[in-house]
Amino acid sequence: MRIDRFLSNLPRFNRQQVRLLLAERRISVDGQPVTDPRQDVREFSRVECDGQILQAGKPARYFMLHKPQGCVSATVDPQHPTVLDLLDEPDKSDLHIAGRLDFNTTGLMLITNDGQWSRRLTQPHTKLPKVYYVETEQEIGPEYAATFRAGLYFAFEDLTTQPADLQVLGPKSARLSIIEGRYHQVKRMFGHFDNKVIRLHRECMGPLVLDERLAPGQYRPLSDAEICQI
Repeated sequence: MRIDRFLSNLPRFNRQQVRLLLAERRISVDGQPVTDPRQDVREFSRVECDGQILQAGKPARYFMLHKPQGCVSATVDPQHPTVLDLLDEPDKSDLHIAGRLDFNTTGLMLITNDGQWSRRLTQPHTKLPKVYYVETEQEIGPEYAATFRAGLYFAFEDLTTQPADLQVLGPKSARLSIIEGRYHQVKRMFGHFDNKVIRLHRECMGPLVLDERLAPGQYRPLSDAEICQI
């Protein structure tokens, strides 16, 4: 929300007062004086007028988790442990998952309370690649790469997948890069060739790469540099 709209929505200020407060540099956002009425204010922003807090804000939180097998990508589940159960953090109910993984899929998972950040990470139009290491039951033929690059038609959704890049690593292993996250997409893509995926591991999402020092089930906060990459 724009700062002028944010202030005008408060019962204590009218529009004329808002213009004057901004012109006199009496409003600050996250400790910085603001004069531009178009300045963006988010739920995490600390907004003050003459040192008096108008919105305390709350810290934005970002975590990288190495998801293990047998763990549900959900905030609550009555039958299975969830990825949030692996976090020793306060106020976990404020957090959500940016890009889910299947029950037995392992690898990079990002967890945050910043909805705008997670949308930038997961929306298809941002075209951030999600890279997976894949092992299959049958050998991966030379026709796979061309088919994935052209896109596959999914009848259930009545859509064709975006072009995907396949790098064959061995007879039954490959690295696949996709920019979408359709339901069981990787398994369905290999299923087009009646080839079952027996291991699936997400290595990266956009510029964020799973920290190899994290064992399955371990996590760490993202650095400021990592957060700003999205």
